Amino acid sequence: MRHWLLEPLLACLLLASLPAHADAEKVKRDLRARLPGMTIESVTKTPFAGLYEVVVDGEIVYTDEKTEYFFGGNIYDIRSLPPRNLTEGNARRSIVGVLAKAAQEVAIKRVRGTGKRVLYTFEDPNCSFCKALHQELERLDNVTIYTFPTPILSLDSATKSIAAWCSADRAGAWDQLMSGGTLAVSTSCANPLEKVAALAKRLDITSTPVVFLGNGRRINGFVALDRLEQALDSPQ
Repeated sequence: MRHWLLEPLLACLLLASLPAHADAEKVKRDLRARLPGMTIESVTKTPFAGLYEVVVDGEIVYTDEKTEYFFGGNIYDIRSLPPRNLTEGNARRSIVGVLAKAAQEVAIKRVRGTGKRVLYTFEDPNCSFCKALHQELERLDNVTIYTFPTPILSLDSATKSIAAWCSADRAGAWDQLMSGGTLAVSTSCANPLEKVAALAKRLDITSTPVVFLGNGRRINGFVALDRLEQALDSPQ
């Protein structure tokens, strides 16, 4: 994505002087007209006069009501201690929305117990760290796990991912692969690998495993069971 960035302090001073007359929908329309090559996913008015939060091509930036400037950076609410990073919280909520929507179409789903806790994982069937993570995930209870097959290591990774996806029992087939088993190569079926690849690119995933919690927090690489439990039960 291309960026037009102002120095955050100067931008805030500029925007603070602008009246807040435009609404979010008008700002969105103006941005789409001004930037036809970019995907303006959402526009939300912030608590600050004349300042709008924009999700564009999967990233959070800010703009003025005249849509003349973009700037990046974090906004903190310092009315409470410790200061709260509003930008990070909104980014996480945006990620959760993207993952939850994609999971209904392109993920392998496993539910244990109540399923009330949620995890999203990106795994390659030939990744040793993914297999180690899988063993930890097997020990979790009261969780729903959405796994996005992410074959980035080799062509064989894609073959195995397709075989699992085309199985009658996708979750069972994936468990078998990640436990060191093999699958018969089935006839090809419609599979989500291209969509998963696009999702991984959007989330800047270049290696596996990657875990996202239900609150949008990201954990790269292998993570042990005790840390997973702690992260799942943490409010942040």
